[in-house]
Amino acid sequence: MFVTNSPEETQAFGEALAKTLQGGEVLALFGPMGMGKTAFTRGLAAGLGTGGVSSPTFALVHVYSGGRLPLYHFDMYRVSGWDDLETTGYFDYLEAPGVVVIEWSERIEAALPPNAVRITFAPGEGENQRRLTVEDPRGEKGGVSLEDSRN
Repeated sequence: MFVTNSPEETQAFGEALAKTLQGGEVLALFGPMGMGKTAFTRGLAAGLGTGGVSSPTFALVHVYSGGRLPLYHFDMYRVSGWDDLETTGYFDYLEAPGVVVIEWSERIEAALPPNAVRITFAPGEGENQRRLTVEDPRGEKGGVSLEDSRN
């Protein structure tokens, strides 16, 4: 578990984690509104060399390119069924060479690939403190080194 004490620290965590990614990863973000999922994704984009991340709530997906790897940013908050999910192009992006990050993954849990890195955001003790739990089913050799992201 990782603890951040501000939106800036949550963003820095995302930036550090991005530097460990090789492409082809799916990062499934879980947690209630206001927990820092978009701040984390802004950091992820910065770490990949892209930028300008905003919440994709109304577009459902934003594509950020021009960096080391493309970033495909999904917001599944408004997805209410399999048909909605298919219209986002989600399954096509899973085959793309970049990094897929999904906010509100709990809405599409049955459609997540088995190798998705699950990151759960929960409130901490202070107003801005967040607890981030990262589960990588690929283990140490899966490409995401959590030790590297602590620096």
